[in-house]
Amino acid sequence: MHTAERLIARNDEVIGVDNLNDYYSPELKRDRLARLTPHKNFHFYEADIADKVAIEKVFTDDSFDAVIHLAAQAGVRYSLIHPFDYIRSNLEGFGVILEACRLHQAKHLVFASTSSVYGTNTQLPFSEHHTADHPISLYAATKRSNELMAHSYAHLFQLPTTGLRFFTVYGPWGRPDMAAFLFAKAIMAGEPIHVFNQGKMARDFTYVDDIVEAVIRVADQPAQPDPLFDRSHPDAATSDAPWRIYNIGNHQPADLDSFIAELERCLGKSAIRHLMPMQAGDVESTFADVRDLGAAVDFAPRTPLATGIERFAKWYVNYYSNQSALNADQRY
Repeated sequence: MHTAERLIARNDEVIGVDNLNDYYSPELKRDRLARLTPHKNFHFYEADIADKVAIEKVFTDDSFDAVIHLAAQAGVRYSLIHPFDYIRSNLEGFGVILEACRLHQAKHLVFASTSSVYGTNTQLPFSEHHTADHPISLYAATKRSNELMAHSYAHLFQLPTTGLRFFTVYGPWGRPDMAAFLFAKAIMAGEPIHVFNQGKMARDFTYVDDIVEAVIRVADQPAQPDPLFDRSHPDAATSDAPWRIYNIGNHQPADLDSFIAELERCLGKSAIRHLMPMQAGDVESTFADVRDLGAAVDFAPRTPLATGIERFAKWYVNYYSNQSALNADQRY
């Protein structure tokens, strides 16, 4: 939604595709959509990206200067109990998008990957030049697979593809299964929040506006082959095909206690902390090296954590001030 709004604001024509499923509240998804549909430059298809017929119609009806692929089955913990949702959306669905881009000669495919691909790597900050071949969740494995699938299409068909590894995105209108939402909901209700690994966690929390800025800058510059790529010593982030991988993060990790403290300050209520062990599929710390992205598109994150959480908290209180919204089905 945020990306579409920014593109519309600069007078681009945007075609949106989403299946509006019930992984979390469809009401929230439709409220997001309602912000976009009044614009004459926005058109929407309610369709599943794994539906080859529906996606072929989207690409046949319109031609695209860029395809920004942000649709996926997200979430590490959900993948532990619903693996086939990830296989369908993140593997089959991504394959459908790749084929549509190939057949209709898209000029650039930009797709969302994740910091989770770094898996067991403990070398901080995480760099795109590190190997990322030991994921510890099926979600991460499907996203790493996307990066490799995209490379094969870039190599075989010269389809420019750029993968963006997002680091813990938060902000207004975000996903209710993310920490900011879960914590805010519990704090406002006076319920305990689950703090994993006894609170000894750090995340490179990245505000959504910074993510969007980077996504659009990257979309405007199709991936190019790296003229210095050496097949005898391959670089994990580049290729002699038109394919690139970039981190998008705040480049300033925050410990979980600091994040919770900012939420408490902005919401005006104290959290009840329930300390718990590390969950399967989680990592202790994330930290994005964003130097490559800065060099490529002159990107630098600009939103301090305190500012971003304040904006999120104001939106959260306003959006859920209506009791019917508070009682809406939110499936996490």
